[in-house]
Order: sequence, then structure tokens, then C-alpha cells
Amino acid sequence: MSTLLLVGVLAGIVTSLSPCVLPVLPVVLTAGARRPWGVVGGLVTSFSLTTLFGSLVLEALHLPGELLRDAGIAALVLLGIGLIVPRAGQLLERPFARLRGRAAEPGGNGFAAGLALGLVYVPCAGPVLATIAVVGSTHQIGFDALLLTAAFGVGTGIPLLVLAASGGALARRASFLRKHARRVRVITGAALVVVAAVTAFDLAAPLQRIVPDYTATTQQALGEKQLDQLTHAPDFTGVTQWLNTDKPLSLPELRGKVVVVSFWTYSCINCQRALPHLKQWYDTYRGSGLVVVGVHTPEFAFEHDPGNVADQAKALGVTYPVAIDNDYATWNAYSNNYWPAAYLVDGTGQIRRSIFGEGHYAEFEQQLRQALGDAGAHSLPKPTDVPDTTPTTSLTPETYLGTEHAGGTAGQTRGYSFPAEVSPDTFSLAGTWTSEKEYLTAGPDARLRLDFHAMSVHWVLGGSGTVTLDNGTTIAVSGAPKLYTLLTGHSGHGVLTMTVSAGVQAYAFTFG
Repeated sequence: MSTLLLVGVLAGIVTSLSPCVLPVLPVVLTAGARRPWGVVGGLVTSFSLTTLFGSLVLEALHLPGELLRDAGIAALVLLGIGLIVPRAGQLLERPFARLRGRAAEPGGNGFAAGLALGLVYVPCAGPVLATIAVVGSTHQIGFDALLLTAAFGVGTGIPLLVLAASGGALARRASFLRKHARRVRVITGAALVVVAAVTAFDLAAPLQRIVPDYTATTQQALGEKQLDQLTHAPDFTGVTQWLNTDKPLSLPELRGKVVVVSFWTYSCINCQRALPHLKQWYDTYRGSGLVVVGVHTPEFAFEHDPGNVADQAKALGVTYPVAIDNDYATWNAYSNNYWPAAYLVDGTGQIRRSIFGEGHYAEFEQQLRQALGDAGAHSLPKPTDVPDTTPTTSLTPETYLGTEHAGGTAGQTRGYSFPAEVSPDTFSLAGTWTSEKEYLTAGPDARLRLDFHAMSVHWVLGGSGTVTLDNGTTIAVSGAPKLYTLLTGHSGHGVLTMTVSAGVQAYAFTFG
């Protein structure tokens, strides 16, 4: 538990020092000059609650996924106007003043501004809070998720509070607030409106990409530290079917061997980039006592079909045993939160190393070889030399098209028209589309325009038909849903316009 708390606090600190925080800094530095505890406290409160419960509440009420973010933007605008125009501020504050039984205070203690900021700060959650994203798939919020979110919130608030308090201390020493209180209120109100506009129109995205994200590696490393300690490995549980093995496997029966437990799902591009390392380790070291087990825990509904998993495992060249973990039983037993994730279990049944996400393969293999040696293996083969294809530059995040993540009403069919331009790292539609929980189904004249930053673009597609890119490339879609590669060898920013034939199901874009 102490390790989890430390991970959360440190990850929160490095996140609040990353480029992601740039849009909220103006308010922290201005509004926080008078009331740092209120602003930062409100931000941390709404950020933590929204991160944990926002997606579940919106889904239960069948509301758009962007509603909370839009509400935060609207609140920032109203608060800003209230500070700039005193009369408007009094009108906005009057209902709350009556509840408190005292006069209106348009300036307040900053908590309301912080609450609004927290709603637009949620995307900064970072890799260590990928555990929260899994809530959408498992619909379970455990004590670890609550603890990690609270620790992350405290960590992210510490540097912001220092900045706000420092600004306030300087202002007080200069007697600026006393002499220019009205001007400070107007500046603070203007900052709130500016932050709302920057967030609404994603104006900070170019600057965030220009500024090096020097905390990304630290965030990833902190996430990996979560289980990097000797703990007893849980056995495989709730497995409904096994592939590539004549009988079910269990860790007690494998005692004395070294086991790599790999959590994956076949349409995940990150999992696919990790597969060459797992396959090569299995081929190289199985004669020395290594067993690799791929625990297939699905993200989409179509990945629950064992036949689809078997077909794709074969297509991807996976020959080691695969456990079908459709009910997340083994996933939950390991308190896992990541696709992909790998756990190194030594000959005594203890977890020696874990890696979450991509990368760090050489270090993992080094400890794998050490575990094999400790288990009695001699004259090990040479270390493998598989290229690490983990992306090292800023990429457009995974983009889901279904109503579960993108918002909208499932089962609704409507026509669309392209806007004048597409915002960075987003998509727009034209023609007729039908929205479902996990995907969009193309109708007559369906087209999609995607703005992205990546070297490669991949699309999870189902149904039957074709996708034609604006460069003339046509991709045939058929069979069970799977990952298709649209573009490789690209550099930097790009815009793709695709014509999609009726009946094709579009799930999610991933990038490399």
C-alpha cells in the first residue's frame, strides 16, 4: 500500500510539471495569488472525482462523453465574466450567498474556479492512471483505484499550490493586491475566459507538442514501479478456454519453471508491437525452462469470441499458450490495469519484475535470464536482439468512435457534413453514420476525416466493405473485427480523408 501511495504522489508531481498543465497555469498564477488553497483544492477535488466516476455516471445517464469537459468550460466563462463585471458576479453569487446567509462575494475563495479547472485538467491523468480507464471496461472501482487517484491528486496539487502561493506571497509583499484589487479581479476573470477558450478550441495543442514532454519517461517509470517488488503471483483463474496447449496450466504445477504472464488483447497495436519480444523469448528460452502465457483479456465485445482470438493469435504468429480471460478474473487477480503488461514469475512463484505498456525489454530480459539461472538453467542462449519499436515521439492518443467514449446516443442514425477544419488529434464525419456503443456503422456516402500526429495509423474495423484513402489506397474489410494498417512511414502531422462503404464498422484509431 505504501508503494501505491508513493507511486501516485510522485506521478502526480511529475504530471503537474509536464506540458499538459500549460492551459490551466494562467488561472493558478492569477486566481491563486489571492486564494491558492481554494483554487488548487477545487481543482484536485473535481479532477479526482471526475477521473474516477465521470465515465460511469455519463454512461448510466446516456449522456455525451464530453459533457463534463464542456460544463467546466462553461463554468470558467461564467466565473470569468463574474469577476470582470461586478454586477454579473453578484447575480451569479446571489443564490449561494442566500444559502450562506451573508452577502455575495464574487471573488469567493477560488474553490469554484478550481472545480471548473479540474474538469478540463482530467486529460493530464497520464500513464499511471490507466487503471482508471479500465473502470470503463470492468465497471468496478476497487480500493486500489481510489487510493491511487487520491494520491495522484495530492501529488499533482503540490507543485500547483507552491506556484499559486508563491505568486500570492510576492503580490502581498508588493502591496499590489491592496492597491489594485479591482485590476487583479479583472485580470483573473480574463484569465478564466482565456483558459476556457484555449480548452474549447484546443489552442494549446501546438505549444504542448513543441514543448518537450520531459516527464513522460518518468510517468511511465513510476507506473512500472507499482508492482516491481517481490510478491506472490496469483494463479490463472476464471479461464474459460486455453489455446495452444493440451491442458489447462496452473502456476503451482509450473513451480520450478520461470513464467512470463502477458496480458494482451489482439486488436491493440501496443500489444502487437510487444509480441515479437514475447515470441522470441519463448522460442529462445523455452528449452531452458521458460513458459510464456498470454492472458487474453478483451477490450471490445468482438474480442470475447474465442474463435476470433484463435484466428488472430494464429495470424500474429502466437504459438505459446493463451488463456481466454473473458470475465477479467485473472486480470483482477493481478490487479492489472494495462494492455500490454508482462509479469516475470520466478521458479519459486514470486513476481520479480513487471512492465506496463511498451519498452524496457532489455531490462526485463536481463532479469528473465537471472531468474532462469536461479532456477537451475545453465549455458543460456545469447540474449535476443529484437528491435524495440516503441514510439519515442508524441503521438495522437488512441481515439474511440463509439458512444461509450466519444459520446452521443447509441442506435442513432444521422447525416453529417465536414466542418471547415478538423481540430488537432480529432476526427469529423460526413455522410450517414449510425452510432453504437463501441463503434460507428457507415451508411450512404460515409466519409471520415482524421487529424493526427504519428508515423503510422491503424484502425480497428469490422463488417464487410472497403475503406478508400485520399491517396487512392483501398483496404478491403471482411471477417471478424480486427486491426488494419492504413498508413506507415509518415512523419509528423497529417490529415487523412477516408471514404467508407456502407456496412463497415469503425471502432477505434491507434497510432505508432
